[in-house]
Amino acid sequence: MTGQKTLILEMTPLEAAHLSDVVGQFAELLTASAPTTDPAVARLVPDAYADDPEGAAEFRRLTQSSLLERRGEDAARVLSSLAPLRSADPTAIEPVELPLPPDTAAAWMRCLAALRLVLAERLGIRGEDDGDPDDPRFGVYEWLGYRLDGLVQALDT
Repeated sequence: MTGQKTLILEMTPLEAAHLSDVVGQFAELLTASAPTTDPAVARLVPDAYADDPEGAAEFRRLTQSSLLERRGEDAARVLSSLAPLRSADPTAIEPVELPLPPDTAAAWMRCLAALRLVLAERLGIRGEDDGDPDDPRFGVYEWLGYRLDGLVQALDT
């Protein structure tokens, strides 16, 4: 992301409070769960070799801890960048500008994508038409997608 400018993200303190809560839960999940026992965490470390179970298991053994550690670092970076908004009135609905340097914006994209994977597993979402709009978690899933899409669009310009 060298040479890119700082991205200015507009977010309300209320959104920041909700996102901080979700990202905090995600960070806790990463430290409290073993990928082999939690399908949502396992989805964050997919098989590298679909046709070679032994090779896939060996690759996972060698890479999963560092991959999950990086996801935790991304979550910590997102939480750190949200700190200025968390100190504001959490009921405020006026957007505030949040500067995201390129490395932080990349951490946001990875974190939001990982959060969506975890929620997709919890909600049983496998395709575009899956998901129960009446489930409040589905709203969070959609909102994370909206925010992720906005980041991708902004960084693509």
